[in-house]
Amino acid sequence: MSSQYTTRLIKAPHTLGPSSMQVVAIASHTDQISEHRVYIENNGQVVSSFHDIPLFADHSNGILNMIVEVPRWTNAKMEISKEEAFNPIKQDTKKGRLRFVRNCFPHHGYIWNYGAFPQTWEDPNVQHAETKAKGDNDPLDVCEIGEQVGYTGQIKQVKVLGIMALLDEGETDWKVIVVDVNDPLAPKLNDIEDVERHLPGLIRATNEWFRIYKIPDGKGENAFAFSGEAKNKKYATEIIHECHEAWRRLVHGESPAKTPTYDLSIRNLTVRGPGYTDPSDPVYTSIPQDSRQPPVPVDPSISKWFYISSVQV
Repeated sequence: MSSQYTTRLIKAPHTLGPSSMQVVAIASHTDQISEHRVYIENNGQVVSSFHDIPLFADHSNGILNMIVEVPRWTNAKMEISKEEAFNPIKQDTKKGRLRFVRNCFPHHGYIWNYGAFPQTWEDPNVQHAETKAKGDNDPLDVCEIGEQVGYTGQIKQVKVLGIMALLDEGETDWKVIVVDVNDPLAPKLNDIEDVERHLPGLIRATNEWFRIYKIPDGKGENAFAFSGEAKNKKYATEIIHECHEAWRRLVHGESPAKTPTYDLSIRNLTVRGPGYTDPSDPVYTSIPQDSRQPPVPVDPSISKWFYISSVQV
């Protein structure tokens, strides 16, 4: 089902350069940003990873499309660029430095294929009734727990198993637990309790990972709604539909794409509305051609293990 999707890679992973100097909206200073971009192509044509890839791969059977941003075991904080036209995947930066997730013993990098659901949006203007916190202004985050290590820009077909609600700096940050439909265990994994039965310890490790991963950078533990409980498939499906509807309002102009605090690109090729862009538009024709290069070696300090004490999980 995903064979029509390929990736267009721009420059080398893990690079910063003078050509990337730009003023970042909402920031009060000029930041360097990563030069590397991963655009997603549909049959050779660049599409928006946020808006053009359908959320549902097979609606009647509950199979969804997931975009892999960060392959399992890797550390580079890759994410869909909500602000750039056609929303390529890029490595996040902070204060002019590339961002990497630290290794909190015994975890190495991300412990699942981490990514997002297209055509979803956690509306930062809406407070969730149960978490009592507003959305984090991102597509829904997804943790794919199958055995295959993915690659950045891969479109996986997945089935939903459950969801956790991280409270990240006062915002609701949902984490949907899914499995690749092609995984050998997929037929046995149909709801959240099946994960503990067949992959014992994974939900606990996922809770711990999200709780402590910012501590090496000098921040405190993250908190969870629902006392860290992973909610079931039914609950997760409701959240996905809510965020899909929030995205629909965004892309059709019913919710603002630009406010004093954010400026999202809703440019796309498939959704008729204020963001619809003709392929002849200069913004589209100026998308760079593939210029992939081998990854630049990562600073060895990124491999360091951090030992975190006194964590209540």
